[in-house]
Amino acid sequence: MAVDKSLVCVGAIGGAHGVRGEVRVRSFTLYPEDVFAYGPLLNETGSVMLTAKTARPSKNHFVVEAEETKTREEWEALKGEKLYVHRDMLPEPEDDEFYYDDLLGLTVTHMDGRALGKVKSVQNFGADDLLEVVAPDNRTAYFLPFTKAVIPVIRMAEKELLAEPDESYLPEQLQTGEGESAGE
Repeated sequence: MAVDKSLVCVGAIGGAHGVRGEVRVRSFTLYPEDVFAYGPLLNETGSVMLTAKTARPSKNHFVVEAEETKTREEWEALKGEKLYVHRDMLPEPEDDEFYYDDLLGLTVTHMDGRALGKVKSVQNFGADDLLEVVAPDNRTAYFLPFTKAVIPVIRMAEKELLAEPDESYLPEQLQTGEGESAGE
């Protein structure tokens, strides 16, 4: 099922916490506590999934007592479910700020004109944000750092990112071969 385009993903359910019906919530917002600032958290169809009564920080997530009553097993079954809010509830991004959802599907073109693919997702494994890009062959996926050095130009109106990555970031079929020594 496709996600309603009026929704923006702000977090995910991390599973049950304890035996009293609490749930763990991971935040994807710049300020983690803001995940609860925009009203009830919705599923991908826009139905209310979770309304926080209380939320306390813990390691890399929040422990939430929800208005919705669910058993430990029910929360555990929802582990990994993404949580959304309506886009119109969110503030407009500043210049050079983007909602991850706005980057999905954008074309990635090398500054020299080579087609590099389309953005599939935005990931963060603890350091900087990474763009997961699907190459033009629609089979190969790879990551590019989402930094000014690697993605110097963002043209939202054209739905395009202009990239100037080190060739080592690119899958072999997209590399120009520049920098290879003779005899390779």
